[in-house]
Amino acid sequence: MLTDTIKTDGLRALTRDLCADFPDEYWRETDLHRRYPQEFVDHLTASGLLSVLIPSEYGGLGLGLTEASVVMEEINKSGGHSAACHAQMYTMGALLRHGSEAQKREFLPQIAAGELRLQAFSVTEDAAGSDTTSIETAAVPDGDGFVISGHKSWTSRIDESDLALVLARTSAKGEDRTHGLTLFLVDLRQVRAEQPEALKVVKVRTMFNYATNQIFYEGLRVPASSVIGEVGQGFRYVIDGWNAERILLAAEAIGDGYWFTQRATDYANRRQVFGRSIGANQGVQFPIADAYMKIRAADMMRYEAARLFDEGKPCGAEANMAKHLASEASWEAANVCLDTHGGYGFVDEYDVERKFRETRMFQVAPINNNLIKSFIATKVLGLPRSY
Repeated sequence: MLTDTIKTDGLRALTRDLCADFPDEYWRETDLHRRYPQEFVDHLTASGLLSVLIPSEYGGLGLGLTEASVVMEEINKSGGHSAACHAQMYTMGALLRHGSEAQKREFLPQIAAGELRLQAFSVTEDAAGSDTTSIETAAVPDGDGFVISGHKSWTSRIDESDLALVLARTSAKGEDRTHGLTLFLVDLRQVRAEQPEALKVVKVRTMFNYATNQIFYEGLRVPASSVIGEVGQGFRYVIDGWNAERILLAAEAIGDGYWFTQRATDYANRRQVFGRSIGANQGVQFPIADAYMKIRAADMMRYEAARLFDEGKPCGAEANMAKHLASEASWEAANVCLDTHGGYGFVDEYDVERKFRETRMFQVAPINNNLIKSFIATKVLGLPRSY
């Protein structure tokens, strides 16, 4: 346990030092112009922090999800926004656990070295939403490969990535709706060079700086070697990564929560009204203290979920609870921080309104908190499903 603590402490310090080179003004500027934080991602990649989960034999740090979550937490705790690169952490799982040895040896060392980026995950469709088994994007066998056609929404960072994971239907729905979906590792470099007309990207502007897009695949040819695992088993590979995604996003929300409570505390200590700091008022103290305690509680659930994941034990309930508790706590902390700042909380130079917008996402993505409540009610507590 002491070794683990030293390991995470070192990662915290490394991440914190890197983030110190990207102050509030940097994130404020990228948010204002909805500009991808290229410089930050370049530095993070060069430092090796995005290769935390890649085994050392492929050039990565060979650490666990606990350590990966610490990196994500510290980015948000510093005032940054890890959405610019977090997908490289959780999409990596499909390649690590289900990719062929040839795929891993070709791509993982380059990803670890920062020569390639895998940050695009193309799964969601407008009509399907959270019902992933209802996607309609099709991959039709053609010679020694497949032809992908269809539409995807919420495909983030595709312009900033060299590789993308794309889920498509390779056979019609049967009684088991989870069969017939195949996961492809698409080399976007080849697509851009040889088939630019087969990939149409439409940028989507959101309420915060998030490089996401609608994608139209129009007869995109991919080789059979791009299939991850077995044809028709892609849904299983996607859900295999959901627990990791929830835990990492919980860590990001926790980082936000700590940022909000610290900023609220700092402002309450220095803001003078009627001859004393507003932090002397219990009406200001108590909400901050309450928000902080909820962040700490969610933090413990994050570590429990990550521990179970790293030990290869079932952690679906814990991963979902961590995401729910952390996102609810960060949103409460955001409101408390805004209330503490009063009108200044809406002024961009204080950065509260930016982080306020960013942390709101965690309650609805990658899964709505109401769906998590339904999961806990039916799968953990054994309550009947509603129809």
